[in-house]
Amino acid sequence: GFSILDRNYTKKWGEIDIIAEKNGVVVFVEVKANHKEIIGFEPELRVNKEKIKRILRAARTFIAEKRYNPEPEWQVDIVAITIDKDRKVAKIKHFKNIDT
Repeated sequence: GFSILDRNYTKKWGEIDIIAEKNGVVVFVEVKANHKEIIGFEPELRVNKEKIKRILRAARTFIAEKRYNPEPEWQVDIVAITIDKDRKVAKIKHFKNIDT
């Protein structure tokens, strides 16, 4: 149910993997993946405070560049993917509106 607005949006100060919109909310998505399951090294754990800070700055830049009027509701999500190549399956976790 999402409409993709942009992919790999990049500025010097940050990058966003996917920018989408659903029900009037702009969603900035950080995607992290591992090629196997490692306890304590889940993909979502690699999105630290510094990474979130860069995502937020890039998100604010995107909103400003698009000149939304009024500014839309927006959030940052993380999609964490663990791929099991042997079983040919992927485990996907979607963390919505992460606490910034």
